Amino acid sequence: MKSILIAGIHSYIGESFKNFLKQYPNSYIVSEIATKGLEPTPDLFYGYHVILCVAGIAHIKENAKNSHLYYEVNRDMVVAIAKAAKEAGVKQFILLSSMSVYGMVSGQITKKTKPKPNTAYGMSKFQADEMIKKIENDNFIFTCLRPPMVYGKNCTGNYQALRKFALKSPLFPDYINARSMIYIGNLCEFMKICIDFELRGLFFPQNAEYTNTSEMVRLIAETHRKRIRLTKDFNWMIKGRKLKVVEKVFGDLIYEKTDIINKYGLAESIRLTEGE
Repeated sequence: MKSILIAGIHSYIGESFKNFLKQYPNSYIVSEIATKGLEPTPDLFYGYHVILCVAGIAHIKENAKNSHLYYEVNRDMVVAIAKAAKEAGVKQFILLSSMSVYGMVSGQITKKTKPKPNTAYGMSKFQADEMIKKIENDNFIFTCLRPPMVYGKNCTGNYQALRKFALKSPLFPDYINARSMIYIGNLCEFMKICIDFELRGLFFPQNAEYTNTSEMVRLIAETHRKRIRLTKDFNWMIKGRKLKVVEKVFGDLIYEKTDIINKYGLAESIRLTEGE
């Protein structure tokens, strides 16, 4: 039986993973620790096999006055936890990093793509990844996860904007694009695999198939038995536009086809996300 400590409470991914592992009561013991104001010391981590670190600042509007918080929490706090965990004899440290370390709105990312973060959030995440990588050794496994957009029931972030549009608008562009995404159930399954097999290194956990934004919106509407018409009439306004908001919705942003998990397909994942 493996003892897992989730560093960071009230995290969507952390809470989802804790609930996911309840179906394996004889295989895992899961605890949580709050990280706000935490001063990491080895005694906090003795006896744990795995630390899953989901602590961090993400969904706040970044500005000059709060940018320091990203470095204090996403980098300094996380690295301090990793160092204390290593000293305590923890075998594996899993960190939820981010696709944002690449600073890309569109394009393809491979394991050879050099990170170029362009925000305090992305930079703080990247610096934490690099600093923890330097302290790993044969007895301290570092598992760095950089998932794309995560969606699932009661999730936060960009999925909610698409959901509102799907439920309110009678029309949506019928535009072909491809985006790497991951359903929370698939991400939890991937993290379980990382723990079971003590996987070391950098991973891009993602759904088996790239997501087309128009198809996702259609499936959301269909789940609620709402009719929405996909139309190509607006495609001329989308194609070639370099507006950031347009690229975030309709641009291609994909990881190379690696680290895929297909426990839940797109249609099933939307039904589970939107179901009662």
